[in-house]
Amino acid sequence: MQEDMTTHSRSPQEPASTATEAETPIEQASADPTRRPPAILHYHLFKNAGTSLDAMFQQYFGDRWTTREFPSSADENRRQVQSWLSADTADCYSTHTGFLPPPELSDREVFPIVFLRHPLDRIASAYSFERRQRDSGFGSTLARNTTLRGYIDVRLSIPTDRQCRDFHANRLAHLYPQSRESELERATRALEDLPFVGVVEQFDASLARLESLLRERGYDDIQLEPVRRNISAERSDSLEDRLAALREDVGEEFYERLLEANRGDIELHRIATDQLANITTAADSE
Repeated sequence: MQEDMTTHSRSPQEPASTATEAETPIEQASADPTRRPPAILHYHLFKNAGTSLDAMFQQYFGDRWTTREFPSSADENRRQVQSWLSADTADCYSTHTGFLPPPELSDREVFPIVFLRHPLDRIASAYSFERRQRDSGFGSTLARNTTLRGYIDVRLSIPTDRQCRDFHANRLAHLYPQSRESELERATRALEDLPFVGVVEQFDASLARLESLLRERGYDDIQLEPVRRNISAERSDSLEDRLAALREDVGEEFYERLLEANRGDIELHRIATDQLANITTAADSE
């Protein structure tokens, strides 16, 4: 994906990290009323309801919402994200390709937003979306010329392609570029340290939690009105039904291979879902 591209019609390629910069820890957002509300940084992970969320942010922020894409080199990626937010041209920023950790600004907190989705459901959705595109990108060209199983098989065969192999673990692990922990250990720690992680299957509860956190941090009147974008018309309302359809489509043996390639992401999705449920339960009991 080219730098500065603002369209959402093409899926970003997921580069392998070669980060050498010093680790930057996430600091929990402060509710200090004397400080400006934070710069919101939406890490728009492909096919994780990000287009719907961006539409809500655009409704609220208007021209104080902006989007941009970045190169695959980890050092240059983070340098450009830092420069982008330091220019202070907006309150809400969105990127498919920016790497964690979020930049640290001298005069303003950065509030990162990440959503997770069941990994196998996300893969099937990515294929359906890319198949409808008419650009010449790798993913869309592949999807138009093969079956769902063929699409997954090709992407799994490319070692550096993470679209169908623990996609979330790869992106979340960037939060700790200097850690010697395994990718899954870093990604799991990211779920604990990031101030907000939403779950696509619990979208309304995630939005309620996000609104509450942003109000605490100075966006007193924020209301994220539900907007649904990039949702397949044929999509079933039931995750179980969609996974059963995927299993039938690709076959039992291949489905098991796909499960194995996404064990880390399945665990991350479970943890994030449990975290959100616990937070929601605690809030309801107050």
